[in-house]
Formats: sequence, C-alpha cells, structure tokens
Amino acid sequence: MAQCLRGKAAAAAGASAPWWRRAASASYHHTIQAVPRETSGPRAAARERRHGRVPAVLLTLAGAAPGSGVAHRKLLTADRKQLVEMVKQSPYFLSTPVRLQVRAGERSNAVVHAGTVLPIKVHRDESTGHILNLVMVQADEGTMLKVNLPVEFKGESACPGLKKGGFLQKIRTSLVYLCPAEHIPPKIEVDLANLDVGDRVLMHDISVHPSLKLLSKNETMPVCKILASKPVESETKTLQDLKS
Repeated sequence: MAQCLRGKAAAAAGASAPWWRRAASASYHHTIQAVPRETSGPRAAARERRHGRVPAVLLTLAGAAPGSGVAHRKLLTADRKQLVEMVKQSPYFLSTPVRLQVRAGERSNAVVHAGTVLPIKVHRDESTGHILNLVMVQADEGTMLKVNLPVEFKGESACPGLKKGGFLQKIRTSLVYLCPAEHIPPKIEVDLANLDVGDRVLMHDISVHPSLKLLSKNETMPVCKILASKPVESETKTLQDLKS
C-alpha cells in the first residue's frame, strides 16, 4: 500500500513538471526550451533568475548578410538547469547551431515558435559563474553569420618539432569567419603532425568549407609556431600586444 502511494505521489510530481523535463530524450541536450517573456529590465531579469530561469533574447537579422541590422528582438526565458546542462555537454556551445522551441507557457506543450538558432553570448556572474543572460540569433538556412570559431590544435604527439624538444606557441585561439548558417563548424582544427622546428601555420593555410570566408585584415598572420624553446615572458607579452 505504501509503495502504491509513493508511486502515485511520484507520478503526480512528474505530471506537475514541464513536459520537456518529464520526457527523457536526447532532445533535452540539443533543443533549447523557452517561453515568451513580457517584460525586460534589471528587476524583471532578477525575478526570472530567482525562479530558476535565465532571461534570453532571440535576434532575427533584417537581411541574409551581416550588416543588415536586427529586424526583431524576441524576449524569452530559458530554464536554467537545462541551459547549464547544455553548456556543460558542449564545449563549443557558442559555435554550434541548436534547435529552439518556444512554448506558449511554462506548463504548456503548445509550440508557438521553432527553428534553428546560434547562441552568440552567454553572460555569467563574475563571482559565481552562474549564467545570467543568453543571446541567440536566428540561424535559418542561407543566413550568413559572423562566427568566432575556437581553434583546436591536434597531432601534437606526432609533431616532429615537438619530438625534438620544441615548443608550440599558440598565437590565435579563435578565428572569425563569415559562415552560412548550415555550414557553421563547431571548431577550426590545426594539424601539427608535419610541423618541424621553425614551421608555422598561417591563417590562410587552414582548410575550411569553401563557403566560409575568413574575416581578417591580414590572412598571412600566423596561428601558431613551433619554436626551438619556450620564449621568455617579455617576448610573449609583445606578441600578445601585437595580436590585440
């Protein structure tokens, strides 16, 4: 009898939770669930956070290319627990298009808007690291978006220069590309497998999808170098100043 009552209580608790939390599916990690938000401002945002939600904004561009301006801003609210889990599961959250479902209300399963979006900003509290706000842009097929793509270095174990005791100097940790929404890569890979001491990889050396356009005033700038030894601190600071 007691087990039966506990089972009923659990079922009732589950029924009161949002439908997308009750459904254990992979879509939980690939689809941002949100509801419309009526008001903006610091007080309204603080109220949302107190209730376990994250204020979010969805931007829709006026045209297919950057520079057309923002045609529409939709105020939304996302569930904090789900958003934290998605960010944790994806190290490339800000360069990976995801699905968005906007439901009519917190307990509703009626979808009022759905589509593909690209998260472009996650604001965090500097002291706690908690997510404060989320900004997304509509990423419909054919839309050109300026994306800051993280650079990932691979092949270090096979790199001849590193085997000789050389040092990998990482000059760029990200590169900005103009990408069609349907061809946004989560990261840019730089292969070190054939680099010897003194070799470098330049921006235009990196192979990407032909639809991507590198947004840089100087495409001959190095992304990384294999040095004979680790540079002294003063040299490192000088390079960082030049890069900025």
